[in-house]
Amino acid sequence: RSRRGGTGRAPGHSGSAMDAPSAAGLGGADPQLQRFIEVETQKQRFQQLVHQMTELCWEKCMDKPGPKLDSRAETCFVNCVERFIDTSQFILNRLEQTQKSKSAFSESLSD
Repeated sequence: RSRRGGTGRAPGHSGSAMDAPSAAGLGGADPQLQRFIEVETQKQRFQQLVHQMTELCWEKCMDKPGPKLDSRAETCFVNCVERFIDTSQFILNRLEQTQKSKSAFSESLSD
């Protein structure tokens, strides 16, 4: 359990600490460099998501590790991953809708 707490905090903390100064200092930087940093940031976010999903589903579905994955655990893993992806997608869509409604509200105020 101590590994879980340390792993969850370290990537998120180092990622946000590194991303903010890099993004802020790129105003006049080479577009190719900006694109490279965007791609690397996306890779980092994806890896972080995979780590979160693996940790969550392992804790939920793996009672006692053995040489083979039984059908109950396999079904649990499949369902867990699918629900994790569904939830992540729902949250992203909801945030996008919220952003759109905020900008629409801001535009209506400025009219």
